Amino acid sequence: MTDTEPALIREEPARRALDSVVIRFAGDSGDGMQLTGDRFTQSSAVFGNELATLPDFPAEIRAPAGTLAGVSAFQVNISDHRVLTPGDAPDVLVAMNPAALRSNLADLRRAGTVVLNSDAFGERDLAKAGYAADPRHDGSLDGWTVYEIPMTSLTVRAVAPTGAKPRDAERSKNFFALGVISWLYDRPPDTILDWIESRFASRETVLEANRLAFRAGWNFGETAEIFESGYEVRAADLVPGEYTNISGNTAMAWGLIAAGQRSGLPIFLGAYPITPATDILHELSKHKHFGVRTMQAEDEIAGVCAAIGAAFSGHLGVTTTSGPGIDLKSEALGLAVSLELPLLVLDIQRGGPSTGLPTKTEQSDLLSAMYGRHGEAPIPIVAPRTPSHCFTMVIEAVRIALKYRTPVFLLSDGYLANGTEPWLLPDVERLPDIGVAFADGPNHGSEFWPYLRDPETLARPWAIPGTPGLEHRIGGIEKEDGTGNISYDPANHDTMTRLRAAKVAGIAKDIPLTEVDDQDGAEVLVLGWGSTYGSIAAAVQRVRARGLAVAQAHLTHLNPFPPDLGAVLRRYPKVIVPEMNLGHLSRMIRAEYLVDARALTKVAGQPFRAAEIEDAIVEAIR
Repeated sequence: MTDTEPALIREEPARRALDSVVIRFAGDSGDGMQLTGDRFTQSSAVFGNELATLPDFPAEIRAPAGTLAGVSAFQVNISDHRVLTPGDAPDVLVAMNPAALRSNLADLRRAGTVVLNSDAFGERDLAKAGYAADPRHDGSLDGWTVYEIPMTSLTVRAVAPTGAKPRDAERSKNFFALGVISWLYDRPPDTILDWIESRFASRETVLEANRLAFRAGWNFGETAEIFESGYEVRAADLVPGEYTNISGNTAMAWGLIAAGQRSGLPIFLGAYPITPATDILHELSKHKHFGVRTMQAEDEIAGVCAAIGAAFSGHLGVTTTSGPGIDLKSEALGLAVSLELPLLVLDIQRGGPSTGLPTKTEQSDLLSAMYGRHGEAPIPIVAPRTPSHCFTMVIEAVRIALKYRTPVFLLSDGYLANGTEPWLLPDVERLPDIGVAFADGPNHGSEFWPYLRDPETLARPWAIPGTPGLEHRIGGIEKEDGTGNISYDPANHDTMTRLRAAKVAGIAKDIPLTEVDDQDGAEVLVLGWGSTYGSIAAAVQRVRARGLAVAQAHLTHLNPFPPDLGAVLRRYPKVIVPEMNLGHLSRMIRAEYLVDARALTKVAGQPFRAAEIEDAIVEAIR
C-alpha cells in the first residue's frame, strides 16, 4: 500500500441475511461491465456461494457511446443454496448511464434497488438514451429504491494521486462500482485486489488506478451512510472438494483435453472465429503441452476440412462454429459421413438466420444438425444442459465418435457458452476410458478391407495413412461395401446408405435411458433439451410448491433418442416442450412417436424465465 492509498475501512456493520440476491451490472460497452460482473462472480465463488450468471453483450462492435445499442450487462444470482438460473428478474440494478437504466429497468423486480452513476445523467446523456426528461425526477423510478452516487467524479478524485488524466481516470469507475457493491454484499475484497495486482502487473499506472478506485468504492459504501444496511449471503453447503467457477466454453475446451488424454489421441481443432464459439479456440490454444494443435482457418470450410484430414491421420478431429458456419460446413460434413471417420462438431448456437443476433442465444440449429445435408447423411446429436455439463457431454460426444466412426454434433448455445457456475473438479482417473484401436494388419484374408464392419457397432476400421498393407481409397464418391472400391452400383448404394443409418440408430442401445423426475398423479410432462434445463427445473419446483403435480425429463441425446422415450411420453396425456426456437424438438417428437407434444417457444435472444414456463405448466394442468 502506498502513502496515498486509503486503507480499507473494515468496521463490521449490522447486515441483513439474504438467502440469495440477483444483481445486474449495466453500462456502456466501454464501461467494463463484463469484467465487473465477472470479478464479482469470482469473488462470490471464492466465498463459497452457489451462483449462475448471464452475460449480455451488445451486438454492435462499436455502437455510439451512451446509446441503447451499446449497452452491455452482466447478471449474477448468488445464493446460499442451489440455484438453477441467473434469476428471472434482478433485485439490484447498477446502471452506469441513462441508456443502461432505460434498457434494463423494465426487468428489475418491483421494490428492487437501483444504483445510479449520477454523473452520467447530463442532458446529452439523457438525449442519447432517448429520454425526454430526467427519469430521476419525473416519477419514472417510483416504486424502486434509488441510490445516486457520483461515481465518475469520485473515481477521478480517488485516482488523482496516480497522475492519470481525468479521461483516463474515468475508465476505472467500474472498479469503484465494484467496490460499492462488494461492500454492500460483504464480498471478500482481497480476492479482487489480488486479481487487480496480477492482471495489471505490467501496467503500473492502470494497476494503481483500479486499486484506488476499488478501495474508494468500498470505503464509500462503508462511510457514506446512504444505504439502509449491508447484506450477507452466506456460503452454500457444497459437497467437499476443489471447485472452480467455469463457463460452458471453457468446460468444453477442458473436456476436449480430458477426452484426448483418456483416448490417447492428439487433438486437432480446425476453426474459423465466430461468436459465440471463439473462446473454445482461444482456450485450447493455451494447452499445446497436452498434445493439442489448433489452426485458425481462413474460413469455415477450411476449418472442417482440416479437421476431417486430421481425423484421417489418426487425430481427434474437432471443429467449432455457430449457425452460419454450420451452413458452410454442410457439404464437408456429408463427406465425413461418407468417409465414416470420427469428427466432433461443436455448434454454439446463436440467434439467426444469417448474421441474426450474433451475441444472443437461441436453440434454432437442431433441425439443421438433424437434416441439414443433402442425401441420407445421419449424424448423432448430443446437448449439454448447464455450463459445467459441457465438460461431461463433450467427452460423451468423443466416445460416440470414436466408437462408431462417425461425425457427432454437440449443440451448446450462447447462454451456456458465456454463463458460469461452480464446478467440482472431477477425478480424471475416474473419467471413462475411451481408447480406440487402430487397424494394424489385414482383416479379410491377406487383404485390408476399409469398410469391413464391426458386427456390433457397424463401425469400419480406422487405418492410419502410411501403414504398410493398409492402403485404401477415401473420397466423396460412394464406396463398395467391404472393399472400399469406388462403386456406382445402385444396390450397393442402397446397402451403404442403410448401413450408415443403422449404425447411427444402433447408438440408442449404448446411451442412458430417459431419466424422469416424476411425481405421483402427474398428467403433464415437461420435456426439454439443452440450456432450457435450469428454467424448466425451477419452474417445476415452483409448480410443485403450489401443490400441483408435474413431471420433468431432459434429453441429452437427440439423435438417436433414448430407446424408452416413446414409452415415457405415452404415460402422460400432455407433453410441453419449451424451446428457444419455433418448435424443433416438438416436431421431431410428434413425427417419431405420434404424441401431442405442444411447443412452448421463445426466440427473443434471451433464455426462458422460470415464470414463463411455470405459467404454461399451470395452464396445462388446469
